[in-house]
Amino acid sequence: MTMSATQAEACPIVQVIDRVAGKWSVSILIAATRAPVRYTELEREVPGISRRMLTLTLRNLERDGLLTRKVYPTVPPKVEYSATDGARELYAHLVGLTEWAQRHQPDIIAARAAYDQAQLADAETGA
Repeated sequence: MTMSATQAEACPIVQVIDRVAGKWSVSILIAATRAPVRYTELEREVPGISRRMLTLTLRNLERDGLLTRKVYPTVPPKVEYSATDGARELYAHLVGLTEWAQRHQPDIIAARAAYDQAQLADAETGA
């Protein structure tokens, strides 16, 4: 099966969006954009994330060039994660998306309630 030109063009875009919009990535990027952050600080700042998922997400964001990892030669080793220029640019867009979501949250809640009610009415009438 071959990929269409549109699919081939969209594939890298989808991969990037999936990575930066992931459940944990947004919180990590926001924290790292404010200031360099240590692993344990991220554990506290990102509620519900497991150590394994934090480690995987940090590695993926570093691999994608959105975070840098600096290891200090201390005992025990001190590791800090910092946002790159690309992540700082992305931060502005994440803030815009967050603001949009906050502005439109009441509309989305109302639309969901209307949709759910219509689905319930259809189920009751057999439509």
